[in-house]
Amino acid sequence: MHYPLIILQVVGRVEKKKRGATESIGLYAVQCCECHKWRTVSTKDEFETIRENFTEDPWFCSKRPECSCEDPPDIEYDSSRIWVIDKPNIPKPPPKTERLVIMRGDLSKMDIYYVLPNGKRARGIGDVQKFLDTNPEYKDRISAESFSFTVPKIVEETVSQSSLWKTKKAKKQDKINASSSKKDKANASSSEN
Repeated sequence: MHYPLIILQVVGRVEKKKRGATESIGLYAVQCCECHKWRTVSTKDEFETIRENFTEDPWFCSKRPECSCEDPPDIEYDSSRIWVIDKPNIPKPPPKTERLVIMRGDLSKMDIYYVLPNGKRARGIGDVQKFLDTNPEYKDRISAESFSFTVPKIVEETVSQSSLWKTKKAKKQDKINASSSKKDKANASSSEN
Protein backbone atom coordinates (compact mmCIF):
# COMPACT_ATOMS: atom_id res chain seq x y z
CA MET A 1 0.00 0.00 0.00
CA HIS A 2 1.35 3.46 -0.93
CA TYR A 3 0.93 6.39 1.45
CA PRO A 4 1.43 10.05 0.64
CA LEU A 5 4.34 11.91 2.12
CA ILE A 6 2.88 12.98 5.42
CA ILE A 7 5.58 13.68 7.94
CA LEU A 8 5.82 17.33 8.60
CA GLN A 9 7.31 19.95 10.77
CA VAL A 10 5.48 23.16 11.45
CA VAL A 11 7.47 26.29 11.86
CA GLY A 12 6.00 28.43 14.59
CA ARG A 13 8.13 31.52 14.72
CA VAL A 14 11.26 32.31 12.82
CA GLU A 15 13.93 34.32 14.53
CA LYS A 16 16.60 36.22 12.69
CA LYS A 17 19.37 33.72 12.06
CA LYS A 18 22.47 34.41 14.08
CA ARG A 19 25.45 32.39 15.18
CA GLY A 20 24.21 29.73 17.55
CA ALA A 21 20.63 30.06 16.30
CA THR A 22 18.31 27.40 17.56
CA GLU A 23 15.88 25.32 15.61
CA SER A 24 13.06 27.03 13.75
CA ILE A 25 10.53 24.30 14.49
CA GLY A 26 7.69 25.34 16.77
CA LEU A 27 5.54 22.22 16.53
CA TYR A 28 5.80 18.69 15.17
CA ALA A 29 2.83 16.99 13.53
CA VAL A 30 2.01 13.82 11.61
CA GLN A 31 -0.96 12.96 9.42
CA CYS A 32 -2.91 9.76 10.03
CA CYS A 33 -2.65 7.39 7.05
CA GLU A 34 -6.29 6.39 7.48
CA CYS A 35 -8.33 9.52 8.27
CA HIS A 36 -5.72 12.10 7.15
CA LYS A 37 -6.21 14.20 10.28
CA TRP A 38 -3.21 16.04 11.70
CA ARG A 39 -1.96 14.98 15.11
CA THR A 40 0.64 16.86 17.09
CA VAL A 41 3.72 14.98 18.18
CA SER A 42 4.81 15.90 21.69
CA THR A 43 8.59 15.65 21.37
CA LYS A 44 11.28 15.95 18.76
CA ASP A 45 12.53 12.47 19.68
CA GLU A 46 9.09 10.95 19.08
CA PHE A 47 8.82 12.78 15.75
CA GLU A 48 12.26 11.51 14.67
CA THR A 49 11.24 7.93 15.56
CA ILE A 50 8.03 8.23 13.51
CA ARG A 51 9.93 9.74 10.57
CA GLU A 52 12.72 7.16 10.66
CA ASN A 53 10.36 4.19 10.41
CA PHE A 54 7.53 5.71 8.43
CA THR A 55 7.57 3.55 5.30
CA GLU A 56 7.77 0.27 7.24
CA ASP A 57 5.54 1.47 10.07
CA PRO A 58 3.01 4.08 8.83
CA TRP A 59 1.34 6.24 11.45
CA PHE A 60 -2.31 5.87 12.46
CA CYS A 61 -4.35 7.67 15.13
CA SER A 62 -4.70 4.37 16.98
CA LYS A 63 -0.98 4.45 17.79
CA ARG A 64 -1.59 7.27 20.24
CA PRO A 65 -3.23 6.24 23.52
CA GLU A 66 -6.86 7.31 23.80
CA CYS A 67 -6.94 8.63 20.23
CA SER A 68 -8.98 7.47 17.26
CA CYS A 69 -9.86 8.64 13.79
CA GLU A 70 -13.23 9.71 15.23
CA ASP A 71 -11.55 12.44 17.31
CA PRO A 72 -11.21 15.95 15.86
CA PRO A 73 -7.76 16.86 14.48
CA ASP A 74 -5.20 18.35 16.87
CA ILE A 75 -4.28 20.99 14.32
CA GLU A 76 -5.78 22.13 11.04
CA TYR A 77 -3.71 22.55 7.91
CA ASP A 78 -3.99 26.25 7.15
CA SER A 79 -1.86 29.30 6.47
CA SER A 80 -1.70 30.50 10.09
CA ARG A 81 1.70 28.79 10.27
CA ILE A 82 4.48 28.01 7.86
CA TRP A 83 4.30 24.29 7.09
CA VAL A 84 7.38 22.29 6.18
CA ILE A 85 7.23 18.72 4.85
CA ASP A 86 10.00 16.41 5.94
CA LYS A 87 10.85 13.27 4.03
CA PRO A 88 10.19 9.87 5.60
CA ASN A 89 12.89 7.42 6.60
CA ILE A 90 15.52 9.96 7.62
CA PRO A 91 17.57 8.20 10.30
CA LYS A 92 17.44 9.43 13.87
CA PRO A 93 20.59 11.37 14.75
CA PRO A 94 23.37 9.21 16.18
CA PRO A 95 23.92 9.27 19.96
CA LYS A 96 25.39 12.53 21.30
CA THR A 97 24.39 14.42 18.13
CA GLU A 98 21.38 16.56 17.29
CA ARG A 99 19.81 17.41 13.92
CA LEU A 100 18.82 21.07 13.65
CA VAL A 101 16.42 22.43 11.05
CA ILE A 102 16.76 26.19 10.67
CA MET A 103 14.75 28.41 8.36
CA ARG A 104 16.61 31.21 6.64
CA GLY A 105 15.61 34.73 7.61
CA ASP A 106 14.11 35.41 4.19
CA LEU A 107 11.90 32.29 4.53
CA SER A 108 13.25 30.92 1.26
CA LYS A 109 14.84 27.69 2.45
CA MET A 110 15.68 25.46 5.38
CA ASP A 111 19.21 24.54 6.40
CA ILE A 112 20.20 21.30 8.11
CA TYR A 113 22.98 21.13 10.67
CA TYR A 114 24.10 18.44 13.05
CA VAL A 115 25.53 19.35 16.41
CA LEU A 116 28.39 16.88 16.87
CA PRO A 117 29.65 15.48 20.20
CA ASN A 118 32.34 18.20 20.34
CA GLY A 119 29.66 20.91 20.12
CA LYS A 120 30.55 22.00 16.60
CA ARG A 121 28.05 22.07 13.76
CA ALA A 122 28.33 19.93 10.66
CA ARG A 123 26.86 21.50 7.52
CA GLY A 124 27.44 18.53 5.27
CA ILE A 125 28.74 14.99 5.14
CA GLY A 126 32.29 16.32 4.61
CA ASP A 127 32.18 18.00 8.04
CA VAL A 128 31.00 14.72 9.60
CA GLN A 129 33.82 12.78 7.93
CA LYS A 130 36.36 15.36 9.07
CA PHE A 131 35.04 15.04 12.64
CA LEU A 132 35.30 11.24 12.49
CA ASP A 133 38.84 11.43 11.08
CA THR A 134 39.99 13.75 13.88
CA ASN A 135 38.02 11.88 16.58
CA PRO A 136 38.51 8.17 15.79
CA GLU A 137 37.07 7.16 19.18
CA TYR A 138 33.60 7.87 17.70
CA LYS A 139 34.02 5.73 14.55
CA ASP A 140 32.68 2.61 16.26
CA ARG A 141 29.50 4.45 17.36
CA ILE A 142 28.88 6.92 14.54
CA SER A 143 29.01 6.45 10.78
CA ALA A 144 28.72 9.12 8.13
CA GLU A 145 25.76 7.19 6.66
CA SER A 146 23.79 7.93 9.85
CA PHE A 147 23.49 11.59 8.87
CA SER A 148 20.99 13.03 6.43
CA PHE A 149 21.27 16.59 5.20
CA THR A 150 18.07 16.23 3.20
CA VAL A 151 16.30 19.56 3.46
CA PRO A 152 12.56 19.62 4.26
CA LYS A 153 10.30 21.23 1.67
CA ILE A 154 8.63 24.49 2.60
CA VAL A 155 4.97 24.54 1.61
CA GLU A 156 5.07 27.82 -0.30
CA GLU A 157 1.35 28.53 -0.10
CA THR A 158 1.67 28.76 3.69
CA VAL A 159 4.64 31.13 3.46
CA SER A 160 2.94 33.57 1.12
CA GLN A 161 -0.05 33.75 3.46
CA SER A 162 2.12 34.10 6.56
CA SER A 163 1.96 37.48 8.25
CA LEU A 164 5.68 37.15 8.99
CA TRP A 165 6.36 36.78 5.27
CA LYS A 166 4.14 39.76 4.48
CA THR A 167 5.91 41.86 7.12
CA LYS A 168 9.36 40.94 5.79
CA LYS A 169 8.25 41.65 2.23
CA ALA A 170 6.88 45.06 3.26
CA LYS A 171 10.12 45.94 5.09
CA LYS A 172 12.15 44.92 2.05
CA GLN A 173 9.96 47.08 -0.19
CA ASP A 174 10.35 50.01 2.25
CA LYS A 175 14.14 49.69 2.00
CA ILE A 176 13.94 49.64 -1.80
CA ASN A 177 11.67 52.71 -1.78
CA ALA A 178 13.97 54.55 0.65
CA SER A 179 17.01 53.73 -1.49
CA SER A 180 15.23 54.96 -4.64
CA SER A 181 14.20 58.14 -2.85
CA LYS A 182 17.81 58.84 -1.81
CA LYS A 183 19.02 58.27 -5.38
CA ASP A 184 16.31 60.58 -6.73
CA LYS A 185 17.33 63.31 -4.26
CA ALA A 186 21.01 62.85 -5.10
CA ASN A 187 20.27 63.05 -8.84
CA ALA A 188 18.13 66.15 -8.32
CA SER A 189 20.81 67.95 -6.32
CA SER A 190 23.56 67.03 -8.83
CA SER A 191 21.46 68.32 -11.72
CA GLU A 192 20.97 71.62 -9.89
CA ASN A 193 24.76 72.11 -9.72
